[in-house]
Amino acid sequence: MKNLLIAGLVASTVAMSCSTANQAQVARKDTAQLKGTWQITSVDYDRNFAVRPFDEQADMNCFIGSQWVLVPNNGKGSYTLNNGAGCPGGTTDFIFNVDTSRQFSFKKVMQGEKAKNVTAGYFLQLENQTPTSFDLMQRVQSSTGPLNVTYHFQKIN
Repeated sequence: MKNLLIAGLVASTVAMSCSTANQAQVARKDTAQLKGTWQITSVDYDRNFAVRPFDEQADMNCFIGSQWVLVPNNGKGSYTLNNGAGCPGGTTDFIFNVDTSRQFSFKKVMQGEKAKNVTAGYFLQLENQTPTSFDLMQRVQSSTGPLNVTYHFQKIN
């Protein structure tokens, strides 16, 4: 009986470690598929609220059409907002990661800053990923409670 209990514990430990290894392998594959240049084609959220994504001084509409470059092998990326129609142009550099629960985290790194010194960042959920599209869903606080904002991306290169 004692040997049976020990064998059961060993088998469950091996199964759990294999499951964790498989999750890590899937996360690496999902992250690798993000390589390239992407464009936000639309953003879904409750339009009764004013949302300024990622602490930018830009309206949500400034992000539609923005280009995002993602380089998963070194975790670096950037996004460029279109200039005009009340939108500030410019490129923002960031570092990013996708974990085993498909959480996409990134933090902006301003010129002259070291990424390790940046403590603030953003957490979004990676959803509906295909080789040519994906969504990032962000939960933000509003005056009435949590609000979901979903950014829809299309691969352009």
